[in-house]
Amino acid sequence: MSGEKGLKSAEVTLDGMNYYSLTGLKDPRVEKLPYSIRVLLESALRNYDDFEIKKQDIENILDWEKTSQNATEIPFKPARVIMQDFTGVPAVVDLTAMRDAMHRLGGDPDKINPLVPSDLVIDHSVQVDFARSPDAAAKNQALEFERNKERFAFLKWGASAYKNMLIVPPGSGIVHQVNLEYLARVVFDDSDTLYPDSVVGTDSHTTM
Repeated sequence: MSGEKGLKSAEVTLDGMNYYSLTGLKDPRVEKLPYSIRVLLESALRNYDDFEIKKQDIENILDWEKTSQNATEIPFKPARVIMQDFTGVPAVVDLTAMRDAMHRLGGDPDKINPLVPSDLVIDHSVQVDFARSPDAAAKNQALEFERNKERFAFLKWGASAYKNMLIVPPGSGIVHQVNLEYLARVVFDDSDTLYPDSVVGTDSHTTM
């Protein structure tokens, strides 16, 4: 890849939609990259601004065979974030605190929102108080709502208060299942730009 011209050659428009073509870089190193690293490369190309993401960052990704050996840091802007309630509740609290601070400073609190789609799956709240009966699941879920009434009310408010945030209610399934069956996009369609799905997860299993 060489300079701005090399970066520009990756931009492709097809049927009114834009995407970033890695082959458009005309760099033989692309073919040697694992698919997961190609996703990182596409993200770097799409978000390149020579400030947060610089040409050297793109070079480092292209040169993955060498840079991976010395733990070279690269910037990564995921397409989305997924959380379960243990980590998601503090995130909503933090966003709310930021809105409160913005209001005190005389700004518009509605400007505080997640920068990328953020999904919060409530699946870590249920406890097993009842078992070995046909209505055990319903009884456990009823207790879950009773015990977490205040927290669930806060999250319900957050679901409508914030843009770019989806909160999946209790009883919908575990976060890994919900992610694969409902939340994964495969390809994102953001206005007129197509790009591959990528996710940062806040628990160990989802990101596998």
